[in-house]
This record gives sequence, C-alpha cells and structure tokens, in this order.
Amino acid sequence: MSKFIITEEFWELFPEAEIAVVLAKGINNSEGFTENVRSEIIEMLEESNKEAEKFLTEGTFSENKVISVWRKAYQKFKTKKGVRCSIEALLKRIEKGSGVGPLNPLVDIYNSVSLKYGLPCGGEDIDTFSGDMILTKATGEEPFMALGDEEYSTALPGEIIYKDDEGAVCRCWNWRDGQRTMLTEDTRNAFLIIESVDPDRSSDLKAAAESLAELTVRYLGGTADITYMDISNRELEI
Repeated sequence: MSKFIITEEFWELFPEAEIAVVLAKGINNSEGFTENVRSEIIEMLEESNKEAEKFLTEGTFSENKVISVWRKAYQKFKTKKGVRCSIEALLKRIEKGSGVGPLNPLVDIYNSVSLKYGLPCGGEDIDTFSGDMILTKATGEEPFMALGDEEYSTALPGEIIYKDDEGAVCRCWNWRDGQRTMLTEDTRNAFLIIESVDPDRSSDLKAAAESLAELTVRYLGGTADITYMDISNRELEI
C-alpha cells in the first residue's frame, strides 16, 4: 500500500502548517451517476461564490488575510514568477466578478468548500499514483505536464511540490495540478487535500474537511475518511 509522506524539508519551512486529507474511495464521479443531483452541486458552487465575498474586505486585494498569509508562505520557497496559491486564484475570480464555474462533480464540490472556508482545496486520482505521494522540496528534475499544457516542464530546485515516482503531481505547493493524476469522470478513488498555514484557522480546517467528506459521500457515494496531518503526524497510508 502506498503512503502520503510530508518530509522534513517541508516542515523546516512550515512548522505550523496543518493539512487535512480526505481519502474518498468507491465514489462515482460521472455525470451520469450524478445526473439527478448535478443541479444541486452547481447551485452549491454558485452559493459558495457569493459566500466567498466575505473574505474580500480590504481595499487592496493582497491585504485580505486569507491571501496575505499565503503570499508570505510562497516567499519561503522557489516559485515560478507570478505564481499564486489556489485559493488566491479562486478569490481573484470572485473579485473580478467572473466567478468559479462548474467542471466536474468532485472538482465542483471541493471548489465549493474552498470558497466557503477560504482555504486551498485540491484533489488527485489515487489510481494514477506511482509509488508514494510526497510533499517536499523539488530537486529540479521532476517532470510535469500541467492541465492545458502540451509539453512537459520540470519543477524548480527548492520548489515545494507534491510528487510520486513518476514526477511532480502539483507544482508550487497548490498552484497547478498535472494532467496525469487529475480527477476525471472515471475517478473512483480520490486523494483530497485542504491546507492551512494560519494556526488561528485550525477549526476552519476541520470544518472544511468534515464538509468535504460529507458532501463527497452524499453526492458521489463511497466512503470518505479524514486524517489531520501536522509536524507530529507526517505519514498516512493511502
């Protein structure tokens, strides 16, 4: 059985980070399976778009707390120029009025949770993993093909990434997912993750994880188990 491992190199940079992992197994993410509830999922996403406005209280976008804490975090490791964390990217759409639209059921569910709680949420297809999933610093040799790209790139040395034996899975911590492990309609077992770098938001992280697990099972079936990871709990069997 493979593991999810968060290495010492990560904890040296972010000793106060907290990460919630939801292992959703035996789900059905197809449009056919969710046909009768698809409108509910989309309505939930639309409501979360509206609710996310509560995080945008400052006149300067980057000064909103849920954004500024991640801006500071991203200054601690090597990133591509202009890269921002996933929650900032979502909230930027809210600020511009374009909103976050539907993609597929499970992605819509975790985007809804991300917007509601102001925390980065992501997901990967467990059945595409090669060996262990690791959150660590990149060596600079990890191949990666981002969603929408047609050519491979490589991670930067010192960049925080999720990776497995075949290469990078998500670059610049939670900035961009790769094609190889993306959630699709065929996904049956999902690795869902919520991250926090703000110690004051432990309760929000737990509430978000519980919501993500409950919604996933409600709409997609299967089971969902939550594990909370921190500097004292660094490994999880997937």
